[in-house]
Order: sequence, then structure tokens, then C-alpha cells
Amino acid sequence: MQFKISGAAKFVPRGPWSVSRATSRGSRPVARTLLVLLACLVWTGTVASTASHTFRSDSDRLPRSASLARNDIQPPVMSLRGAQRRSNLLRLAAGLPNRGTTADDRPRLLVLTDIGGDPDDQQSLARLMLYANEFEIEGLLASASGTPGELKTRVVQTPLIREIVEAYGQVRDNLALHADGYPTTQYLLDRVKTGNPNRGVGFIGAGHDTEASRWIVAVVDRPDPRPVDITIWGGQTDLAQALWRVREERGRDGLAQFIARIRVHDIADQDGIAEWIRAQFPGLFYVLNMAPAGRDKREAAFRGMYLGGDESLTSRAWIDTHVRTGHGPLGALYPPKTWTAPNPHSALKEGDTPSWFYFLPLGLSDPDHPDWGSWGGRFSLARDRLYRDAGDRVGDVTDARATVWRWRPAFQADFQARMDWCLKPVAQANHPPTPVLNGDRTRNVLEYEIKAGEALRLSAAGSFDPDGDRLSFRWFIYPEAGSYGHAVPIDNPIAATVSLTVPADAADKTIHLVLEVTDNGAPPLTRYRRAVVHARK
Repeated sequence: MQFKISGAAKFVPRGPWSVSRATSRGSRPVARTLLVLLACLVWTGTVASTASHTFRSDSDRLPRSASLARNDIQPPVMSLRGAQRRSNLLRLAAGLPNRGTTADDRPRLLVLTDIGGDPDDQQSLARLMLYANEFEIEGLLASASGTPGELKTRVVQTPLIREIVEAYGQVRDNLALHADGYPTTQYLLDRVKTGNPNRGVGFIGAGHDTEASRWIVAVVDRPDPRPVDITIWGGQTDLAQALWRVREERGRDGLAQFIARIRVHDIADQDGIAEWIRAQFPGLFYVLNMAPAGRDKREAAFRGMYLGGDESLTSRAWIDTHVRTGHGPLGALYPPKTWTAPNPHSALKEGDTPSWFYFLPLGLSDPDHPDWGSWGGRFSLARDRLYRDAGDRVGDVTDARATVWRWRPAFQADFQARMDWCLKPVAQANHPPTPVLNGDRTRNVLEYEIKAGEALRLSAAGSFDPDGDRLSFRWFIYPEAGSYGHAVPIDNPIAATVSLTVPADAADKTIHLVLEVTDNGAPPLTRYRRAVVHARK
């Protein structure tokens, strides 16, 4: 199915990363550049010739003759971020289908891990290897092992990272049969770096540069319009050292430019220096995934990886069946025992996995908006680009952990399927569906401006499954993610096409509508799309 834009879309870039990349790189053929230029001319001409069918400045809907799909399905006020989204607009204008997500759109990921203490870091890293195609992994950095006081000696256990990467290498070729983009083993090994065995403010400053801290600076400095997403599974000392070095050599202005290229997701402030980092290096985008001071530390959002919800999906029986046994050398390295109390299983923990789940592109979220929620949890703005745990109500439970465990059936099924990819041929494994929202096949969040009291129709028509599996649909309101904060009735929320009427009292507020598309494969896999409705008077 092909679509065209017969009016001028209102372009609403959001966040610091809505900067266009060059449309031509050395590795791209000249023909592609000419195609994009031609598309620009076609788009401009189309806009000029259809002035009566444009989005007006007040964002009224397109008339029936200009809609992108049947049944008066209306196109979004497109909140498009980055070069791929702009490229898709141009391709649509030229009558070409969207290309979808490409390698250039993968998040850039840096991992700092205290691997060598609690084995849950090894668990998280083994799972991450299965998703190595979804990221451009820029570094796997070993920081001081364990939590403060956990180990008798101060040590960095880089070999444990290499062991897991090498196990990945033994199944990488089979993984690559199932999805594009899996990096070579050597590529990942080249990005394994060693950090500081010591931790804290006393080990930051002159004479404390490490291989890891220098690598952080080099990665962030690499010319690329995408942000560098830094996940901290252990301590932050090597990141703090990198920031200190940049400030020392480039001054405050240079530091500000450096910081503007970073997003951080920190699990539990393990080195106890998060507030110091925030004070020393202001303006840093920082998600602090941690229980509030004075509360049980097990209330943190990341603990929803193994606490709350259906905990049978974290059991030893589950990981033995779907991960450790009969799934090759990577699964065999998955540690079977951790500390998970009050979860009785003492098996799957992966407390650090939500940090990279947060950046995983599934169509569910936008990392620039921690308050929107994702597999990695949901967070609210505390102050100046610092985000702290928020709570979701799921059934009769309201807490921060629910922002993660609510997705556990989906992310564990996904884990199971990708472990199958390690050894099984393509025909014997399941692969996730591709949801299509109002004709848009990307993973972008679509945004609409609708007058309060009017109806919005949305369609999943065109959604498909690569294995030919039957698809089911579920549309739901995510109240906590929007400023309206209440449920809104959806007519027949399991249909492919739905309608909702924007409540009269929702003017000047937002409503988040999520589409789940699930196949009937073994195991069933789910992908998402999100529509953000901006209600106006």
C-alpha cells in the first residue's frame, strides 16, 4: 500500500535530537541524493498546488479527499525526529513507501557494568547480546566490580564481558539469519574497555583517567547527530571522570556542548555520586532509576524486572527451559542463581536490563520523554532534566515497579524467541510483527491535534507478520503518560480500526493511546505504536 501527502504537514520537532543529518554520505549512491532532491521538489509542488487541502496553522484535520486512508482516518500532526523521519516524509511525498528503520536510526549505546559481583550483570549482558542488532553498541565498559563493600578486593573483571561476547560470537551467524544488523564478534570485542577499580569522588580528577573514561570521550566526540545513550549498571565514576576531563580541557562551554550529546540512565546511584555529578556538570539528561530516600530500596522501578506481576516468568524452571538448556553457548552462560528476595525463585533478576530497555526501539516510547513509559519503566521530571521513578496503576497495584512488570509477559516472550534464534532455522522460530498505524510503518510516535469533543479514528490496517501468523490488536489508553490522566472509552478496542471521542474537559491536555499488535506464533510476540492526542479548545 502506498500513500501520498496531499497537504503540507505541520512539522513539530521535539527535543534536542531533532537535528537533520546530511542526506548523503560517502557510502550512499549519488542516485539516492538525487531522489531525495527530486522528492523535495515534488513535495514543494504538491503543497503549492493543494493549498486548499493543507493543515492550517490551527492544525485542523485534512478534508476527506486528502486523508491518508479510508474511513476518514486522519493523518497526524507529525512529530518527526531525526533524518529518517524527514526522509520518510520526502519519500511519501514522492509516492514511495517508507523505508522503515535503518542502521543509521539505531540508538547509540554505551554500557558501564560492575560485572563480577551480583551475577545479574551477566544475565543482563547475555540478554543484550540478543538485541545487539537493535543498537549501535559503542562500548561495553567494565567499572569497579560489585556494589561498595560486596567484594573483598577492588577489581575490574573485563574478562567476564569478553566471555559473554565470545559466546555470542558462536551463535551470531544464526542470529543474523533472523534479523539484520548483528555486529561481528570482533567489533564488540574492540569496544570492551576497562575502567577504574576504585569508586567515588576521591578517584575523580587529575591522574584518574582510565581506558573506559577516555573511550567515553572519544565516542561522544565522534561526529554523529544521534545522542549517546549511557546505561550505568554499576558505578558512575568513569563517566564522571570523562566529564571532568572534558571540563578541564574545554571549559564550561565545551562541557555544555559535550553534555548536550548524552542521555544517561543510571540504576541505583551505586557509587553514591549522582547528586555530585548533577551539581558539577549541570544540564545532563539523567534518569535516576532508584527508590526515594528513606524508602525500601526494593521499591525502585528497575526491581519490576523481577518483583511484582507474574513472577513465574522469572523462575529457575523458566530460564532452564527457555534460556539455559538447548539454546547454545550464550544461553548456557546465563547464571541460574541470584538474590531476588522477596521473589522466591532466586533465579532471574536482571536489575540492569531496564536501563537499556528504556532505549530499545519498539514503537512504544520516545527516550526524550521518560514520562511516557516503556519496557524500561516510567519516570517523572524532578528538576532540570533529572527524572525519578514514577508509578503506574495496574489492576489493584500502583507503584514504580509496575511500570516495568506490566510488560513482563511481552519482554519474556521476546527473550524466549530470540534465544530460539540462536540455534533454530528461520522457519522454526517466531519473529515479531510490524504494526502499521494510519499507514505509517515506522516506529515513530505519531501526534495529533484534535478539538475537544471531536472523534479520532485510528487504523492498524496493513500491519503484518513476517511468518504469516494471525494478528490480534489491543488499543488502550495510558492515563499516567498523558496530562489528561483519565481513561477514555475506545469503541471495540480489539478491532483493527478504532474511534475515540476526545472528552470536552480534555482541552489543552494530552491523551496517550497505545496499539499492541500480537501474533499467534510460539511464543506470541508483541510490538507497539503510540499516538499522542493533543486536545485543543
